[in-house]
Amino acid sequence: MNNPNMIEKTLGDYLRSVAIKYPDRTAVKYTGRDYKRTWKELDEETDKIAKGFMALGIGKGDHVAIWATNVPEWILTLYASAKIGAVLVTVNTSYKVYEAEYLLHQSDAKLLVLIDGFKDADYISTINELCPEMKSSDSIVINSIRLPFLKTIVYAGDKEHKGMVKWDTLTKLGESVSDEEYRNLSSSLNCHEIVNMQYTSGTTGFPKGVMLTHYNIINNGRVIGDGMAFTPNDRLCICVPFFHCFGLVLALMASLTHASEVVPIDAYRPKKVLDALQSEDCTAVHGVPTMFIAMLEHPDFPTYNIPHLRTGIMAGSPCPIKVMEDVVSKMHMRDIVIVYGQTESSPGCTMTTTSDSIEKRVSTVGRSFSGVETKIVNPETGEPLPAGVPGEFCARGYNIMRGYYKMEEATKQTIDKDGWLHTGDLAVVDEEGYYKITGRIKDMIIRGGENIYPKEIEEFIYTLPKVKDVQVIGVPSVQYGEEVCAAVILREGEVMTEDEVKNAVKANMARHKVPSYVAFVDSFPMTASGKIQKFKMREWAIEKYKLNDAANIETA
Repeated sequence: MNNPNMIEKTLGDYLRSVAIKYPDRTAVKYTGRDYKRTWKELDEETDKIAKGFMALGIGKGDHVAIWATNVPEWILTLYASAKIGAVLVTVNTSYKVYEAEYLLHQSDAKLLVLIDGFKDADYISTINELCPEMKSSDSIVINSIRLPFLKTIVYAGDKEHKGMVKWDTLTKLGESVSDEEYRNLSSSLNCHEIVNMQYTSGTTGFPKGVMLTHYNIINNGRVIGDGMAFTPNDRLCICVPFFHCFGLVLALMASLTHASEVVPIDAYRPKKVLDALQSEDCTAVHGVPTMFIAMLEHPDFPTYNIPHLRTGIMAGSPCPIKVMEDVVSKMHMRDIVIVYGQTESSPGCTMTTTSDSIEKRVSTVGRSFSGVETKIVNPETGEPLPAGVPGEFCARGYNIMRGYYKMEEATKQTIDKDGWLHTGDLAVVDEEGYYKITGRIKDMIIRGGENIYPKEIEEFIYTLPKVKDVQVIGVPSVQYGEEVCAAVILREGEVMTEDEVKNAVKANMARHKVPSYVAFVDSFPMTASGKIQKFKMREWAIEKYKLNDAANIETA
């Protein structure tokens, strides 16, 4: 691919340009609530919210955190904060007290927008616990001991909460800010400034604030939309969370840069998504493999009529080939694509496109993005490796983050002196430039000196008729260093034994790849963005199989 002509606009300027070109086209439409906006209406509404933020003391470089599901206020906060040069800090919807305190403190968030909560996470109780000063304050300005940077909380809801600003008062507050003051601030912004801090999901340790610029996310979104052949006639159902790059860039930015309509789902439910796909004649939907599996397995799936669906992205975790084939044949998503990357690369690095063969789209993660260099290196020496030889995937280009917020050393460990991002992912590239991801360096199992890639075993076990989903992890072993453990979710009504799984693997794969342990489970531990937390599965397996002594020997 040739280098594209990069977009040199801020997020606010780009939204205005779309609003001018397509003023009356629908930009956002929710199915579960009364909220529909054209591009012109969305641009004008975010101007008012931006002024409201300014009235609360928010300006260029300040950090605005958003703790909410995919509600309209999330989109409005994104664009409003961008228009005044503030940095949007996205908060995981599953966070509770310990995690929320860490993120809000580490990010130096000055303003927090929140909803009531999500599932078993009560955001209101959490913030009152972190900022008990609110309950006795007659002011909307917070002076918190535990969160000294946090000064204002905006509540996106209908109730009254002491010490919080109600969302519907922002427009009124913004009337105190002159048009000239607002224009002066907006015109001072640069597309290479930080606009967003995405916190890594924490699957391998403490979350780190990934600093992304307007330039990073707009151009990444544009290339992604190009890969799906997006146009203003497309309607994308967004059921992946906005707080993650999947929702923010692969969905919102890809849609913005192509003036495509978005149909957000507050929080993923298979039936809610299927309802929206049908009622809105959606042409695209994104999801992690487990989301697509749940829709395909839903008992009402055969009753839905979704003929307009043609494309979307499957990403977030490795996709079983059978799932991809079912999505193409049963959901009519003939143009579905795969995007590979990570938060630190805004997030896309490689992608299949609608012009790639089905074979390439089910067996690879595509080729390098326009404007992005990629290579495979020896994880130990850093030396480039030829086609066909597995190693660590590295990328360099316009999409690479500015770094981790206040973590200079961690940044240096991730981005080398020549600007290459070291992903920690194991991959191999073929002669045509198509990449395959084979696993994580830390996920790789080393059994008696043999390197075992979990994905290879997962792909096979998934083909067994009784198996609905599977994850393979390494667990400690005194004799071999590590052994293979398979966690299996069975299809409803099916019964299977450990020996059935082991014998099937033994009959089809090398002996050292046969699981020593097979556990039948109901679900896998996941982040809110749909990533499997293999480190938690490993901890669970160590406890279940009483491998603590082996673990101690291994880490000693």
